Amino acid sequence: MTADLSFVRRVLAADAVTCAAAGALMALAAAPLAGPLGLPQPLLFLAGLSLFPVAALFAWMSRTRLLNPGLVWLAVAGNAGWVVGSLAVVATCKPTVLGAAFVLAQAGAVAVLAALEHAGLNRGRRQAHGA
Repeated sequence: MTADLSFVRRVLAADAVTCAAAGALMALAAAPLAGPLGLPQPLLFLAGLSLFPVAALFAWMSRTRLLNPGLVWLAVAGNAGWVVGSLAVVATCKPTVLGAAFVLAQAGAVAVLAALEHAGLNRGRRQAHGA
């Protein structure tokens, strides 16, 4: 794979922005969101905080000169893990309808980003092999 795929970089940059925005919302507004969403405040707060280093990594990856395919695979795997975790939260925490919609909308957006990152890796692999 060529290490400077502009498509993957753009997706990683979008992923970084969405991580930072979702992280800020959940971490800074955990208390007021907990009731209407039917989700535990500590879960919202910690999930939000966990997104800041991810956002920083993705932002760095989107700008680094040589894009490491292993790190992009890590992003895809991490995003897939977030989707699985989101489904587990809906199944175990019994959120309100609004809370389930909030969690599932995030999971859907993250799944799309993971699919785009994966597609970019595959496209890069095909380009590297001259296909």
